[in-house]
Amino acid sequence: MDLRLHRHGRFRRWLGRRLGGDEALGDRAWRRILHGFGAAALIYYVLPTNFFLIAPKEWVLLGLLGAVLLIEVLRHLLGVELPTIRSYEAHRVGSFALYSIAIVVALLLFPEPIGAAVILGTSLVDPVAGELRASVTHRALAPWVPLAFYAGLAFAGLWAVGGWPVVDSLGLAALAAVLAIAVEGPTIRFIDDDLAMMLVPAVALYLVAEFVLRLGA
Repeated sequence: MDLRLHRHGRFRRWLGRRLGGDEALGDRAWRRILHGFGAAALIYYVLPTNFFLIAPKEWVLLGLLGAVLLIEVLRHLLGVELPTIRSYEAHRVGSFALYSIAIVVALLLFPEPIGAAVILGTSLVDPVAGELRASVTHRALAPWVPLAFYAGLAFAGLWAVGGWPVVDSLGLAALAAVLAIAVEGPTIRFIDDDLAMMLVPAVALYLVAEFVLRLGA
């Protein structure tokens, strides 16, 4: 039985050709696009609790995460083939599953400003950092461009979403950016940068905001 959730790479080949390359380029581009879609999770904050009628939005979010994790389990147990899975993910938890876990944890366990800051930063900056490292021409811009980009997005989450004071938001955004870029670069077996880029800054921001700046008071 052919257990696959893709069309043998036809879409990725088409995308790669549109970008002037091959299927490998299309695969990389599609992974970057899907990663960026993670920012859409912030819609969760503006939805009423009973928006879905059948269950509170928290339970719907957990149900979606459960579906993602089920797909990941089937990938390992039954050999279900998924698109954009890289070779080193064959015998470990896939990045897409860890990314989903990180988003749900950020949404449910952290204050909205912090959740918005780290979800925006991770979803949009990680693809940029990856592309800069892969580019011979622009490699010198890493990590400075991702650092500034993450800080700007984190500031937007803390100040615009949370309404936190400008100076505090700037300092916290800088701290989040430094931590996120620090954990994004190294390759550590079984620890995915998607998870680390989101949750390491989130924990640090929470501790500083809650116990040093008293922003949660």
